[in-house]
Amino acid sequence: MLTLGWRRWSIALGVFLALALLVAWREVSRPYTYQGALIDPPAPAADFTLSDQNGQPFHLSQQRGRVVLLYFGYTHCPDVCPATLAVFKRIKDSLGQEADQVRFVFITVDPERDDAESLRQFVSAFDPSFVGLSGSRAQLQAVWKAYGVYQAPQQVDSALEYVVDHTARIYAIDRQGNWRLTFPFEMDWQAIANDVGHLLQQQ
Repeated sequence: MLTLGWRRWSIALGVFLALALLVAWREVSRPYTYQGALIDPPAPAADFTLSDQNGQPFHLSQQRGRVVLLYFGYTHCPDVCPATLAVFKRIKDSLGQEADQVRFVFITVDPERDDAESLRQFVSAFDPSFVGLSGSRAQLQAVWKAYGVYQAPQQVDSALEYVVDHTARIYAIDRQGNWRLTFPFEMDWQAIANDVGHLLQQQ
């Protein structure tokens, strides 16, 4: 009786392990579901050249091999821009060593006030590796148009003189230079980090 019971237990354990392996295989083989808004099919990201916070040219096309996160904002922004750079910081910290393979890029929508020094102080307050970009209004307008970015100055009765209404989304470009995703301002940073991590796995 003891031998029979042992055989039955062994069979039950074998069935359990087989089912567990099947479930695990299905989880591994299941296609990843992006949580951001997916650009499908992927679109080649419009190339541009702007000046960074150190006065050096930044070419988007030279970032191939990295994932690039773009955000369009301005240094006098009272709310969504600093909040988004704080999200960038949390994403970067969560990626650990893989963070070296991601470029976090802030592009101004207020070139009249956002010179190199203003951008350097603003982005460095969150992380010295973050890139702040500006240029002439004509240069920036071409970039805004390419990425569907809305921006419109609004006069206010305060020391700011004006604020800028603008698109508040994060744009993700993959290692191959394709525009793959956008993320709304309200999206949880961990969900964005998960999507970025998956883009990093794609060669």
